[in-house]
Amino acid sequence: MSKKLFIKTYGCQMNVYDSNRMADVLKPHGYDAVDSPESADLVILNTCHIREKAAEKVYSEVGRLRQLKDARKTDTGEDMTIAIAGCVGQAEGPEMMRRAPAIDLVLGPQTYHRLPDMLREVDDRRLKGQRPRVLDTDFPVESKFDFLPEEQGPQGPAAFLTVQEGCDKFCTFCVVPYTRGAEFSRPVRDILTEARRLSAAGVRDITLLGQNVNAYHGDDLNGGTASLGSLIRRLGDIDGIARIRYTTSHPRDMDAELIAAHRDVPQCMPYLHLPVQSGSDRILDAMNRRHTADLYRRIIDDLRAARPDIALSSDFIVGFPGETDADFEDTMRLVRDVAYAQAYSFKYSPRPGTPAADMEVQVDETVKTERLAALQALLNTQQKAFNDASVGRVFDVLFERRGKRARQLVGRSPYLQAVHVDVTRGDYTLDGMGASPYTENSDNGLMGTLVPVRITSAGPNSLEGELTGLPS
Repeated sequence: MSKKLFIKTYGCQMNVYDSNRMADVLKPHGYDAVDSPESADLVILNTCHIREKAAEKVYSEVGRLRQLKDARKTDTGEDMTIAIAGCVGQAEGPEMMRRAPAIDLVLGPQTYHRLPDMLREVDDRRLKGQRPRVLDTDFPVESKFDFLPEEQGPQGPAAFLTVQEGCDKFCTFCVVPYTRGAEFSRPVRDILTEARRLSAAGVRDITLLGQNVNAYHGDDLNGGTASLGSLIRRLGDIDGIARIRYTTSHPRDMDAELIAAHRDVPQCMPYLHLPVQSGSDRILDAMNRRHTADLYRRIIDDLRAARPDIALSSDFIVGFPGETDADFEDTMRLVRDVAYAQAYSFKYSPRPGTPAADMEVQVDETVKTERLAALQALLNTQQKAFNDASVGRVFDVLFERRGKRARQLVGRSPYLQAVHVDVTRGDYTLDGMGASPYTENSDNGLMGTLVPVRITSAGPNSLEGELTGLPS
């Protein structure tokens, strides 16, 4: 008998990948994905511990689900199972089960390959009249990737591929080493096999994922160890894979081989997310980043020498404990020096169990707010300038979905910008390319293809363009 599965995903791209793989694990056991929790037999909240008040948001969602669960039991006599997965579950599993009785199952991000066994235990407890309380947040000896089935669902033209997990850096503000564990890299052979399957399913753009992805050091095909740079070279040889990206990186692991891959592998996109967090050496030291602002600048110089058209994105934390006005100005100076195409910036908020949470000199919230506003104003100006400079250029755009307007398709530029295109305008149109006239019920031959598009206008968060050539 088919069962219905609803997964709500919080946080990073790796959680998106994990949610898809949980669905793959459960598919052979009769679980079909649905778009809402109301009719679901199993609801999984795949949680993230990075943002402020992450656990409280999960409790709030569980409260809403409890009402659905109670109503379902009253109306039909059937049970809804509520499971908490991901990093909040890993960090706070026992407390969550104590505080929220509606939760039946808590599992960590390294154990979801055991989901069918956990669910059987939940069912056995129910049959015995016991409370179905199952907790599995151990770090298993075996790798979950050795037990995952092949991908089941439709992939689309772009997909994530996890190659590395965990982190050994222990930044003082970060919970990842405690929730995801030590660094682990998948073997090259397994990654190439999964990438070939993705290509055969129509994927053209893959993003390699890892908490510290450029620390990748997987077993290669010759008994040695591969770096991320050498892995990207091998992935570039796979037919059908037109674009390769990776995230998230650490400056200390940007080695010469990886920088050379940006120069030599045409599939390696000219866009890199390289978090720096602060421009102040004093704050970087307090964060245990183990690099300086000038080292970060030199890495950027080397990347731009290897790939002159590369664009940069980054992460910034303002108001880290002890940050002074002078420290913050160092961050603003770094931003002006680098000139980012996009960035993410946040006020520091303590994470229980991390060293920074116990630091004595915490910055006043009002000061944090003022600094964040100033930083975001500068970053937004830089992003607008980058987008404006795209006008008149021709990019290969990978079309992924329909737009909100008639005759409009939406894709991504090499720089991850959303590009909206009216496919009946420009030097080429659908009819001019020999494609079917645009209809709402057809993919028109352009979905999942790379098409040259001239950018005609730019907004703060997206571009508009017109077709200039045939799909490649």
